[in-house]
Amino acid sequence: MKYTYKHTLKACYFGYITQAIVNNLAPILFIIFQNQFQISLEMLGRLILINFATQIVVDILTVKYVDRMGYRKATVIAHICCALGLISLGVLPKVLPYPYIGLMIAVVLYAIGGGIIEVLVSPIVEFLPGDEKASAMSLLHSFYCWGQVGVVLISTLLLKLIGGDLWFVLPILWALIPLYNVTRFLKVPIIEPHEEEKSMSVKELLSTKGFVIALLLMLAAGASELTMSQWSSLFAEQGLQVPKVMGDLLGPCLFAVLMGAGRMIYGIWGSKINLNRALLGSGILCILCYVVTVFATNPFVSLLGCAVCGLSVSLMWPGTFSLTASTYPRGGTAMFGILAVFGDIGAAVGPWMAGVVSDVVGLGLKAGLLAAAIFPILLVIGTIRLKK
Repeated sequence: MKYTYKHTLKACYFGYITQAIVNNLAPILFIIFQNQFQISLEMLGRLILINFATQIVVDILTVKYVDRMGYRKATVIAHICCALGLISLGVLPKVLPYPYIGLMIAVVLYAIGGGIIEVLVSPIVEFLPGDEKASAMSLLHSFYCWGQVGVVLISTLLLKLIGGDLWFVLPILWALIPLYNVTRFLKVPIIEPHEEEKSMSVKELLSTKGFVIALLLMLAAGASELTMSQWSSLFAEQGLQVPKVMGDLLGPCLFAVLMGAGRMIYGIWGSKINLNRALLGSGILCILCYVVTVFATNPFVSLLGCAVCGLSVSLMWPGTFSLTASTYPRGGTAMFGILAVFGDIGAAVGPWMAGVVSDVVGLGLKAGLLAAAIFPILLVIGTIRLKK
C-alpha cells in the first residue's frame, strides 16, 4: 500500500483524538476516584496540574531536541507513551499501596506523549502541500473535540453498562487508539522543515510585542477551555445534583460537540471570517457562559451555559495558532512549541486554580468556576491590544 499525504493528515487527526483521550478521560472518572480512593478536590485538581505541567516541560524539550530526533521518531515515541500511560491508569492504582501515586505515574506517562503530539502535529499539517492553512488548522483541531465527544459519550455509557467498579477497563481500551496510530506514523510521508529556510529564533520571537500578546491569548485560551471541560462532569453531579449520565451528556459531551462544530465551521468558511473579530466575540461569549453556568438557578440552564462555552472557546486555540503562523511565517517549530507551552500553562493553572478556590478556600466549585472567568476576560483584553 502506498501512503500519501492524505494518510499523513488522517494520522494527525488521530493524534489529536489521542490528545483528547489523555486530557479528558481522567476527569470523567474523578467522582469514582474520590469515592474509591478518598481523594480531595484539590488532589484531583493537582492531577490536572501534573498533566499539563508535564506537557509544558515536554513542549520545551521537544522544541529544543526535535530537529535532532526528527518528526517521525518523536511522534511514534509520543503515541507509545500515551498508550503506556493509559494502560497504567487502569492498572497502577489497583496494584500500588497508594492509589494516588499510581494515578500520578500514569498521568506523567501519557502527558509526555500528549506534550510531544501537541507540539508536532500542527507543524506537520502546516508543512503539508496546499493552501487555506488557517482552515486546515481549525479542521485539525476539531478532531480534538470529536475525540473528546467520543471519550465522554462512550466512557459514560460503558460505565453505566459495566458499573463503576470496572472503571479500570476504560483506559486500557482507549489505549488501543494510540497503539494503532503508532503503525500509521511509522509509514506515512512527513515533510521535515528544511534547514535552508532558517526559522526565527526564540529570542527573535519573544522580542516582538505582537508575539508576546499571542502568548497571553494562548494562556487565556487554554485556561478558558480546560477549566470548564475538566470540571463540568463533577460540577454537574455534585454542584447541580444532576444524574451522572445526564450531566455528562448535557455538560462535557455537548461542550465538546459545540466546540467541534465551531472549529469545523471555521475550517470550512474560515477564509471569509475576520479572525480578530471572531476571537473578540469568542471571548465575550465565553465570559457570559461562565457567568450563566455559575449563577443560573435552573440546573439545565447552568448545563446549557457549560455546553455553549464549548462553542465560545472553539476558535481560541486554533485561531491564535493560525493568526500567529500567518504573522510569523518563519516561526517554525519553535513558534508552535512556545505557543503550546503557554496554552498548556493556561490548561494547567486554570483548572488547578478552580480546584484550589473550591476546596482549599472552601467556597465550592461554583466559586472556583467564577474565579476562572478571569481568563476569557484576559483574552478579550489581549485581542483588543493585538488589534491596536
